[in-house]
Amino acid sequence: MVNTKWASPTGSNALPETPRWLHAYGDFIVKNASSVSQIESTLRSLTYIIPGRFRDSEIASESRSSSTSPLCLNHMPCGIQLLSLYHDSLLARAVARLPLGRQPSHPTPHHRYTRFWTQKSPRYQRIALTLQMIQYTELLCEMAAKRRSERSRWRVVVFLEMIKAVCRLLMLRLTNSRPLLTPPLPERDFDPRMLEDDHREGERRDSIPPPLPPRPGSSPRPPFINEEEEEEEGEEYLKAMHDTKNQRWSMPRTGMTLPALPPAEDITNYLLSKVLTAEDVKPPKALLHRVSGMGQIAECLYILRPVIYALAMQHWCMSGDTSTTTPGQSRRGKKNRSWTPWLIGLSIEYGARQLAKRDFQERVAGGFRGLTGLEREELRRRGWGLGWWLMRGAFYENITKSSLEKISSTLRNSLLGYLGGGLVGGVLEDYMYLWDQYYFSTASL
Repeated sequence: MVNTKWASPTGSNALPETPRWLHAYGDFIVKNASSVSQIESTLRSLTYIIPGRFRDSEIASESRSSSTSPLCLNHMPCGIQLLSLYHDSLLARAVARLPLGRQPSHPTPHHRYTRFWTQKSPRYQRIALTLQMIQYTELLCEMAAKRRSERSRWRVVVFLEMIKAVCRLLMLRLTNSRPLLTPPLPERDFDPRMLEDDHREGERRDSIPPPLPPRPGSSPRPPFINEEEEEEEGEEYLKAMHDTKNQRWSMPRTGMTLPALPPAEDITNYLLSKVLTAEDVKPPKALLHRVSGMGQIAECLYILRPVIYALAMQHWCMSGDTSTTTPGQSRRGKKNRSWTPWLIGLSIEYGARQLAKRDFQERVAGGFRGLTGLEREELRRRGWGLGWWLMRGAFYENITKSSLEKISSTLRNSLLGYLGGGLVGGVLEDYMYLWDQYYFSTASL
């Protein structure tokens, strides 16, 4: 039995390796949270500049996006987004383990609301996580399906839109008919340096040797008798309070923290930052009003709009499909300029918005003035989302595309081309390639 145990390297001895490596990776992310956040931000910034350089190898580039993909998935590479999603979960657990005095004092309403539902309902958390992962990988799936045929591409697009709609309808049910937020999971809205400071403080406390036990027969000395320790602690306190770079000072014995005093000229801003508003004291569930009747119909229409629009695009784009065309001819022939799908999708989204506004005006006390800041922010985000219809369907093919081509040509051929306009024109052409070829490149939901 002993020989069998040691002779099986892939047996029970290899199983604990994965959790151990994951634990070590999680510790590394928490210890270097600030550096990791900067690297993620830098990689995202690069994807804005080089969105579609490799037009003949989109899938290979997108699948390598976990490092430095030149393509963008809704303007961000899927690999970086998936990794950031995992990092968010690691950092959120680390922040939850901090003492109450060191946790973020004023989380955003979006963070409070989404964190409440993820902690209350594990089903909501799983569904929201599934929805986020689909949104981060949908463009990659569309690219892979397009390699086979245009028909396969539209089947994948409709299938993914249906899955996302089912997830959103389930989330609407789990939140007791409250409007959906984007994104549905809490965002990283804290300073990563607080985790690094807490880690260094923990290492400093661990490095202090424990006091020696008293000798037999001798009475223990009370702590206040040691005047040298009291003087050292007093000097350390004064040094920390006079150091303007230290945001908090940790007391050695209790572990509690004291905030640093602000400069004399910044007293007003310091006091205003400590003031709690009405929304800060509201329960997280009360940050969004429940919808019913007309408002619930509007929310369902908003959720089902991408599915209806994708089905309409599939029908009109595939109506002229012929099996005898070459790949290049197929792409040109299937550029449908019909306004019917575009009008259907825009009408549903605009109608849902108007129904929701009318429901708020009639049902909420005070009308739009009675809306919470989180509801106004979501309405504003959905209003800006209507601008994406300028980049979709018939409007893009008939109007926007020609205008962008003229702008790109002007930037390349004019004097601005020597002053950086050529780079801007090249980036614009790369984005036009994505908008022209892929459905999910302009998806806003």
